[in-house]
Amino acid sequence: MLPILDEYHLYLKLEKALSNNTIEAYESDLLKLSAYLMDAHISLEEAETVHLRDFIIEISSLGIHPRSQARILSSVKSFYHFLIYRNLRDNDPTELLESPKIGLRLPEVLSVAEIDSIVQAIDLSKAEGPRNKAIIEVLYGSGLRVSELIGLQMSKLYIDEGYMLVEGKGSKQRLVPLSPQSITQIGFWKIDRNALQIQKGHEDILFLNRRGATLTRAMIFTIVKDLTALAGIRKNVSPHTFRHSFATHLLENGANLRAIQQLLGHESITTTELYTHIDVHFLRKTILECHPMNKPKTVED
Repeated sequence: MLPILDEYHLYLKLEKALSNNTIEAYESDLLKLSAYLMDAHISLEEAETVHLRDFIIEISSLGIHPRSQARILSSVKSFYHFLIYRNLRDNDPTELLESPKIGLRLPEVLSVAEIDSIVQAIDLSKAEGPRNKAIIEVLYGSGLRVSELIGLQMSKLYIDEGYMLVEGKGSKQRLVPLSPQSITQIGFWKIDRNALQIQKGHEDILFLNRRGATLTRAMIFTIVKDLTALAGIRKNVSPHTFRHSFATHLLENGANLRAIQQLLGHESITTTELYTHIDVHFLRKTILECHPMNKPKTVED
């Protein structure tokens, strides 16, 4: 029989279909808990609510951010739910544990003008220029995650229909519309792409580096950071900022929340509802700027 943590690893990978990054984060959090319990000579399988509550208090006292505390607690809960699922426990020691209070963190959003300035900062005379412009257009035009962008396959682009088949979290696929600008820029990039010496195994990947291999997440972050700096934008911009901007601009212009959920590939509408909070700020700004009651009074002569 496999050790319990090995069995849990397979459960996360095969049954929950989580990404490798997520699995590593879960297992890292469990190692923290295991090390804490080891000092009290208690195994992971034997821990009770009092032990887990003391662990949460301990990580809180270390100054770990509440958001990180909440993630660790989520990992711990997942493990004990797994033990119950495998009939290795008949009670849930995490049931009475409360998540730390964390404020709503609204993601950074770019204005349309700021996105235009980033696109204009791209030097199309450079070899990577057409590719980088296509990348920005797809990130903002379709709201993709970085992992979805770097995994885009040529065979999954349906240019004539204006769609692409995207593989999201948990290997779930969804059809996502391509904007006219994205289609145009992908067409330009394909011309340059055809001139590359493409490495074996990367023939179907849309966005490649100069060596003909798949781009890394780090490279996409570098491209975005460099272009943001060239555009003179001081916001903390990442590739995910374009996804947030995509959703926010759709909502501001009247898109249905359920439609945005489908486009983003959110499993739960609760995740998408974050953007309604952004919209509230947008509406308040609109009222303050446009409502006659909020405009300064002029003194008539």
